Amino acid sequence: MAKKRSKFLRGRRIDPAPITGETKLADLVDNAFIAYNAARLREACQLFTQKMLEPDVTIGVTLTGALTPAGLGISALIPLIQAGFIDWIISTGANFYHDTHFGIGLSMHEGNAQTSDIVLRDEQVVRIYDIFFDYSVLLDTDAFFRRVIEGPEFQRPMSTAEFHYLAGRYVLERERKLGLKNKSLLAAAHEYAVPLYTSSPGDSSIGMNVAAKSLQGNKLAFDPSLDVNETAAIVLAAKRGLIHSGRNLTVRKGAATRSKPGRSAIFILGGGSPKNFALQTEPQIQEVLGIDERGHDYFLQITDARPDTGGLSGATPGEAVSWGKVDPDRLPDAVVCYLDSTVALPIITAYALARHKPRETKRLYERCGEFMELLLAEYQKSHRK
Repeated sequence: MAKKRSKFLRGRRIDPAPITGETKLADLVDNAFIAYNAARLREACQLFTQKMLEPDVTIGVTLTGALTPAGLGISALIPLIQAGFIDWIISTGANFYHDTHFGIGLSMHEGNAQTSDIVLRDEQVVRIYDIFFDYSVLLDTDAFFRRVIEGPEFQRPMSTAEFHYLAGRYVLERERKLGLKNKSLLAAAHEYAVPLYTSSPGDSSIGMNVAAKSLQGNKLAFDPSLDVNETAAIVLAAKRGLIHSGRNLTVRKGAATRSKPGRSAIFILGGGSPKNFALQTEPQIQEVLGIDERGHDYFLQITDARPDTGGLSGATPGEAVSWGKVDPDRLPDAVVCYLDSTVALPIITAYALARHKPRETKRLYERCGEFMELLLAEYQKSHRK
């Protein structure tokens, strides 16, 4: 009698085609990334492209680590925005600050990480591991932001998304005057109305310059409550189907009319505060505001952080389920790839652009007021019960 074949042997047989000089990157991922973290990267590429890019999914991306200084804003993030593959972003302020260097015509250079930092200091060269740039790049970028925030439109408290949208217009104008194109993430986000949030706005050179100007009477201030509520409103609008349906919100007696439900995806590059700020949108909706919800539908993370240290950066999607951050029914779709984002992001970007046609850009920044109406209506409804 033949032995019954184990259900654990139903996976694809390992027998890849040999790699040649003609092998395309997307085919390489599908056929040669077979095991270990290569397989997780393949799963990440396929999850992002086959499921997260469906029309009814709203994609939030979080950025930590010095990604824009390494050119990833130019090479990956801007193309993803232009293709409609990124709908909103939460990042460290440093990524937006260093991104601005490129948009205002300043240069960053490849370097050698073994170079003496004492020698570099004497040469007035600043180092981000193996990226070198002149100290004047910082001074010129500081001066740019200080001039920008002197404008009358900045003389009030605002969300970080509004600040980045307004500042992005100035970066875009500078790009055009210099004859540059698609160099700045801030400029591209302004052009495509992609909301950009910073979870810790004081923890960057942008925040430092805002603080300096406040000593001179400047009225600009970041309102973290607006950030918390606006990001929660984006997620709620995604889940209620208002984003993918394109229909405007109507509110009657404190209740919002509903479209066909949509889905929310979070694509995490690194971890840290931006990761938590994106994922806490669901506990804000459920736990704090008392609105009926179940969690994000898709969780994709690229990280080098271990889960056993207890830090948020390494926290697994399973742990996120226990907080209400991820829908437990969607947990099989979650992917964590333990890899450097500077390796994974270009590959995921190239794979997605090769395997999926562009989506219509959602221009979420232009609808934030509408989404806040939805959040308020559902909050009021939940507190009448």
